[in-house]
Amino acid sequence: MSTQSFQPRPGAGLVQIGGSIEDYIQQRLAEERARLEREAQSGARHHNHFKRPVERPFTKDQREHTTLLFGGLTWKHEKLVHGALEGLGYKAEALETPNVAAFQTGKEYGNNGQCNPTYFTVGNLVQHLQKLEERGLSRQEIIDNYVFFTAGACGPCRFGMYEAEYRLALRNSGFDGFRVLLFQQSGGLSQADAEQGLEMNLDFFLGILNALNCGDVLNEVGYAIRPFEMKPGATDETLDRIMDYMHTVFVQKQPWKVGEKLPGFLGGFRDTADYIGKFVNQLSGDDLTSALHRCREMYNEIEVDRLRVKPIVKITGEFWAQTTEGDGNFNMFRFLEREGAQVLVEPIGTWIMYMIHQVVQKAQDLKGLDEGAVLPPLWRLDKRAKIEWNHRNKVAKLKLAEAIFKREYHRVVDALGGVAHRLADQYELQRQGHPFYNSRAGGGEGHLEVAKNIYYANKDLAHMVLSLKPFGCMPSTQSDGAQAAVVSQYKDMIFLPIETSGEGEINAHSRVQMALGEAKTKAKREFQQALDATGLTLEDCYAYVEANPEMKRPMYLVPHRHGVIGSAANFVHHLADRMTNEPRRPAARVVTQ
Repeated sequence: MSTQSFQPRPGAGLVQIGGSIEDYIQQRLAEERARLEREAQSGARHHNHFKRPVERPFTKDQREHTTLLFGGLTWKHEKLVHGALEGLGYKAEALETPNVAAFQTGKEYGNNGQCNPTYFTVGNLVQHLQKLEERGLSRQEIIDNYVFFTAGACGPCRFGMYEAEYRLALRNSGFDGFRVLLFQQSGGLSQADAEQGLEMNLDFFLGILNALNCGDVLNEVGYAIRPFEMKPGATDETLDRIMDYMHTVFVQKQPWKVGEKLPGFLGGFRDTADYIGKFVNQLSGDDLTSALHRCREMYNEIEVDRLRVKPIVKITGEFWAQTTEGDGNFNMFRFLEREGAQVLVEPIGTWIMYMIHQVVQKAQDLKGLDEGAVLPPLWRLDKRAKIEWNHRNKVAKLKLAEAIFKREYHRVVDALGGVAHRLADQYELQRQGHPFYNSRAGGGEGHLEVAKNIYYANKDLAHMVLSLKPFGCMPSTQSDGAQAAVVSQYKDMIFLPIETSGEGEINAHSRVQMALGEAKTKAKREFQQALDATGLTLEDCYAYVEANPEMKRPMYLVPHRHGVIGSAANFVHHLADRMTNEPRRPAARVVTQ
């Protein structure tokens, strides 16, 4: 660049007449840099960071006249959760199953671009409050005497924004100030507070977990029986009676407490004794298992025909879409049953085990980083030993939680006759899914969608896997991309992803029908192979069942045979085994005169 003399503009500041152009440029850069720094410093002092809105607390003295609203699960789960809350002394009310009208309400009062579980659940709450207003309650009475209880989370998908969406829709619909209580998935027993209206203590968590476990198993057994019922509607009628009975059991179930006379002897260890006593009572008590034995007897009043050939369709996908039983997933479960399928629903217990497993994985990945970003040198054995002890102690507690939850879930399965499936092993799911979907990736169900597709195919548990997810769900969309590689490797797998919304039901049902046609063909072929392998005819099978009426009972346990998926095909092999192992009856003597 030329170093010729440069005449600056008037008021150019520090550059003197006769200075070079390089000096002028540097001067102008320094001035602009100083100006930007002054603006940045000035703006930093006036930043308004977002803070969670402060709302009126729900306190203990309000409990008698305040009703807890909740929803988002199946009506079976919600009925038992309602019973558990009432048993703990709360007034509670479950919301209706969300419908398309709720979806439209959510879109009307919420933000654009949300996923349909947001619109369905948020709109369902607003719709319920509007119905309360139609019954004669004023808005202020609703705001004062009702609170909504839901799960909260922070994550890469829209689920992390649910709380904000609830508050926005409530404000836009005229219910500004309505209280929303969050149970954070990352929280724990420390959330309890003596003055809180909702005490999240050990009694609360045990009650809710017991309700969810019983709801899971009763729900799955209902779906396992309904396709084979001889009398249409018998399963639904029996399930209604069972749920009414179990609701009463949960209402009457009182939390375990240390006896009145013992505290004087226990001194300062009363809380510890109470805590341990509750766990021992949970692990050894038989109040729920005895009630489930009664439910098993009620289920056994139904008569079933297990020789009906039904393809088993395993449901996976996004948590809410795979759980709800209404318009939110196009009423998919009932549609599948009308089309001749047996539905294998996904238990909430799998999700709970997944969350525990992810914490275990995180603890192993971050081992030693709590003490510093760099591990101590090898010669510092004292620090290394401390890190190892802390890590093993933390993982041991998590492993114990895994073992206890799995044990309690399987106790419910066994008490109800062992018809429902046991929980899938999370470590096996991780091993199978990780090559296709990194198990460290969070959001949605993480690697579970991919892993469950492989698991239920390899274990001969389903003819077809149907993944239900909201339109535009980021984690499920990522899973769908990985599923392409899975399906290409497992050639016999029938996998279909369906995106749900408030519209598009006919198109979704049509796609399911096409995939279900393949599953039906697969199930029929398997059934015929079972008849051919055993040498039985359909008439032989029915004749044997008529001679052994206990096999018409739905709680009669048919063992699962390796390589065989369908209930009818497994039943044929079981009949053949019974016929083979049954002792021959001696021929009647002919008496001659």
